[in-house]
Amino acid sequence: MVTILDRTAAPEPKRVRHPEKAHRPDTEVMRKPEWIRVKAPTSKGYAETREIVRTNKLVTVCEEAGCPNIGGCWEQKHATFMIMGEICTRACAFCNVATGRPNALDPDEPQNVANAVKQMGLNHVVITSVDRDDLDDGGAEHFEKVIFAIRAASPGTTIEILTPDFLRKPGALERVVAARPDVFNHNLETVPSNYLTVRPGARYFHSIRLLQRVKELDPTMFTKSGIMVGLGEERNEVLQLMDDLRTADVDFLTIGQYLQPTRKHHKVVSFVTPDEFKSYETVAYTKGFLMVASSPLTRSSHHAGEDFARLKAARAAKQALAG
Repeated sequence: MVTILDRTAAPEPKRVRHPEKAHRPDTEVMRKPEWIRVKAPTSKGYAETREIVRTNKLVTVCEEAGCPNIGGCWEQKHATFMIMGEICTRACAFCNVATGRPNALDPDEPQNVANAVKQMGLNHVVITSVDRDDLDDGGAEHFEKVIFAIRAASPGTTIEILTPDFLRKPGALERVVAARPDVFNHNLETVPSNYLTVRPGARYFHSIRLLQRVKELDPTMFTKSGIMVGLGEERNEVLQLMDDLRTADVDFLTIGQYLQPTRKHHKVVSFVTPDEFKSYETVAYTKGFLMVASSPLTRSSHHAGEDFARLKAARAAKQALAG
């Protein structure tokens, strides 16, 4: 009898997107109210943006985080590029970005991003990233290279960055600020009482201090932060968070509804009504923010270009009053 050994390599099992959540019990998924619904993306502009992203081998937070606004933004050729790969070293309970051990940085990525920005003719671009706690500088040098590459390829484009917290990475923040983006965004994501369950790898007051430090390093740089609501926070906690951000002299606040990516993620505790969002906006303006975006579908980079123009105008108006 002849035994034939099959030496064909077995296909690699499909990687689990959220291994740390795989064994968690399913959470309840609440039915979305009418005001939170969006249309599926089907436009020609959406397809063209997707092709540019694919051609340049880029990752977008629009896709990785499952943003509900992707159809409208990509139709207008607005995309938020997510650098340093699609695998995050942290495991936040709200986030749909894959977690695990990241791959090595792509040395061609800064130029590829710059090429896409030029090809899309962007007046304003948002650059975000996964958390890279595995890197000595948390990815600060890579942010710097991307900013420099965009400046060289498309000098008229304004640049907004949405960074991780660079926790325990001395000198990282200073390096990124020195590259002089036009807007420095770092999201608090939620109120401090939720951090242990929603954002366990981060520290609330470290994030507040990071935003404050940006202003100390460059008082002319616009700063921005955002939170999600519907995670079980109390209204007074949101108002206190606003005060904390104003203590750090943050210019721009975004507030949006948390949407649960899967049954393994943190559940939606409540759907905040449009009237409640409007109330938050009104209060935030009274506390001194130059810009506030507060609505169920608000996201950090949604309408970022238009908002940047309004942000500059608001600062100019404030300075004129003071003068």
